[in-house]
Amino acid sequence: MAGTNGAKYKLMPTSPEADLDAIQEAAKKVVEEFGGENKGYTLEPIAFGLKAIIVFFYYPDDKDTEDLENKFSEIKNVTSAQLIDMRKIA
Repeated sequence: MAGTNGAKYKLMPTSPEADLDAIQEAAKKVVEEFGGENKGYTLEPIAFGLKAIIVFFYYPDDKDTEDLENKFSEIKNVTSAQLIDMRKIA
């Protein structure tokens, strides 16, 4: 992919009991609908059993990530989504 960027978003679930697999699957669909390429998902312990999901993906230069935070935040059982890293890949 020429002109590629990478981005990482942190998704905060509503509670430690939230279905992290379902959130991850919904996030994958958001990335794919955006035209991105899913690269990795990791869990980051926060506190008291709460874990954030870190979404890592590549996307073409001509895409604008402005709406992605809102789309990730709209996922069921997600309280917030925050861009934590963005960089040029190639």
